[in-house]
Amino acid sequence: MSRFAAPPNHGQNGGRDIAPLIAASHATQRKPVGRITSRGVLVGAVAIALTGAGASADATPSDPVVSGATVNSGHDVIVGTTHNVQFPVTITGPNDPGLSFADVDLKGPHGGFYTTDAFCETATACTTMFTVNAHPAPSSDDPVDLANANAGTWTVDALVDANNGDSVFAPGVGSFSLKRAAQLTVNASPEPVAKGARITITGKLVRANWDTYRCAGYAGQAVKLQFRPKNSSTYTTVATVNTSGTGTLRTTVKAVKDGYWRWNFTGTRTTGPAKATGDYVDVRP
Repeated sequence: MSRFAAPPNHGQNGGRDIAPLIAASHATQRKPVGRITSRGVLVGAVAIALTGAGASADATPSDPVVSGATVNSGHDVIVGTTHNVQFPVTITGPNDPGLSFADVDLKGPHGGFYTTDAFCETATACTTMFTVNAHPAPSSDDPVDLANANAGTWTVDALVDANNGDSVFAPGVGSFSLKRAAQLTVNASPEPVAKGARITITGKLVRANWDTYRCAGYAGQAVKLQFRPKNSSTYTTVATVNTSGTGTLRTTVKAVKDGYWRWNFTGTRTTGPAKATGDYVDVRP
């Protein structure tokens, strides 16, 4: 299971930075240069590409290398306020000399930090599992993992042991987005409605607040109003409406045909996407 460091200064400035206390114990062995033996003695330099590829500067077939990292199968990690979210991080490398063990750190904005390790399932892949949450344990004052300030782009560092006894440290070998979950509601009325009359479409966009463990309205966001005719499977964007200061949405449209109305939010750098379930309106002649 992943480990996180309890944040200091809990309650200050409305947030809780996740201080990398565990990282301090790694600092002496975590150096942004490459190949080491027995996790301590530097024996050669490694050029690590921050785009996700790492290799020894003077690599031979027996040098341990890290070729990349895949987080959550390439998808964003989206966290709400009620459930833990578990996701895999897979470190990959060549078959020769082969990988045996991986120590993986995740580092995010404002001191966000997780660490865990695992034995490699094959000579070319080491998968570690991370668990994050933004809710307090029931009947507990234990600190939660995340604060709002931690949402955004995270990077992956890996210290990997090879089958030949050597190790390699690959900083910035991958990255991913950790986002706050969003939700949308919709209501179209009146129902039924006469053809040519006006339909009022309302709704609300909220997102997880990791500081309060609740959802709150998301202000000033562009949300698409979409329509799907009866007996069709395709939604078409009819208009774009900005949320109010409390996250509410409201607009009117002309009733033309039977079908479903919904709001669609594509997300932001820190917040995941959301789609409302379509609300059916019967249009009568």
